[in-house]
Amino acid sequence: MTALILMVFGIAAVAAVPIAHALLMAAMAAAATSDRVPLDLLVQQMVAQVQSFPLIAIPFFMLTGTLMMGGKLGESLIGVLTTLIGRFHGGPGQVGVLSSTLFGGVSGSAVADASAIGSLLIPWQKRLGYPPAFSAATLAAAATIDILIPPSIPMILFALSSNTSIAALFVAGILPGLAMCVGFMAVCWWVGKRRNFPRDVRTLDWPVFRKQLLYASPALVLPVLIIVFLRFGIATPTEVSVLSTLYAGVVSAVIYRDLGMKRLNHAVFEAGLATGVVLLVIMASAAIGWLLTYDHMPDGVVAWATANLDSAWSVILLMNLLMLVCGMFIDLPAAVLLLTPVFVPLANAIGMDLTQLGIMMTVNLAIGLYTPPVGTTLFITSAVARVKVGETVRELGPFYLVAFGILALVSYVPATILR
Repeated sequence: MTALILMVFGIAAVAAVPIAHALLMAAMAAAATSDRVPLDLLVQQMVAQVQSFPLIAIPFFMLTGTLMMGGKLGESLIGVLTTLIGRFHGGPGQVGVLSSTLFGGVSGSAVADASAIGSLLIPWQKRLGYPPAFSAATLAAAATIDILIPPSIPMILFALSSNTSIAALFVAGILPGLAMCVGFMAVCWWVGKRRNFPRDVRTLDWPVFRKQLLYASPALVLPVLIIVFLRFGIATPTEVSVLSTLYAGVVSAVIYRDLGMKRLNHAVFEAGLATGVVLLVIMASAAIGWLLTYDHMPDGVVAWATANLDSAWSVILLMNLLMLVCGMFIDLPAAVLLLTPVFVPLANAIGMDLTQLGIMMTVNLAIGLYTPPVGTTLFITSAVARVKVGETVRELGPFYLVAFGILALVSYVPATILR
């Protein structure tokens, strides 16, 4: 059964069938050719997976991000960062990295980040004379910080699949996310200085900056509130998602006064559409995961690894290599849901904390978002910048080095993320 699932899914993926549909086709093929799998039980597994209360957090966090970055609040945030660091070497690129990091404390979606931040910053950077390919590369990589800084939709999916605490994952993702931010900003500074990229050379006008900072303070406060509420157990992640949406709506309507019915309808529609895609992937992945477990595939992987790999570090290396390959070809939500049931028994066998596994998986699969041939943020930012994907990939080298360095830390030095 496992071989048939992999074969059907591989053929469908190569034929450019959407991932959710490819997963469903593989599940249907396995069920149709096996007399051991009741079809009604398979459907029950699919439906049961989306009947989870924590899943409510996904549409609310998406709606929060749309409300926050779709109006004056997002523009004011980027204006503050431009005034603060735009004059340094690689400053325009650093603005993109820092914007993505702060936006990560709002939406939890790398794709939303790449679309929203990219459409705002890439045209501005091009007007400054910034190389379009480097702008696209910077934002393609920086957008993935979104899924490390809480809230994070992939971490929610991992927690649901592994029975791990969502709050523990959110807190553990803060340090790797900040380290990624610092590393990417350093890359922008180094490349900008070495290649003498253009920058905004105006001196910092402190009175103007203070006004901008005050105006953008609601955007800066929300990520802090989310972390505080989760860290001290004031509210559950689902409750925090609802509160953050309420906060974004009140701030947009009362303080910035740019939330009309038209923008509200658009925000709800976009959040609903994105949530529907994620839920379809969850249902399809649940079917595949249940079939693989029914066929004892995870047990086979554990048995093979324990028999052929003689140390924990080699098992971790194998997991990372498999995640990296899967992340290059499969969308991140689907990859999380497919790999988690396979790797949780393997992590338990070597005594790895599941929170560490979740962060390691998130960092690893995030790299796949800007790695060919199916890099989602890579294609989005390249399209916005109007450059060929190959040109963007050539600019990504230093960003890959930073990302792999962070991956090595979370994989082999768990003290960096576990408290």
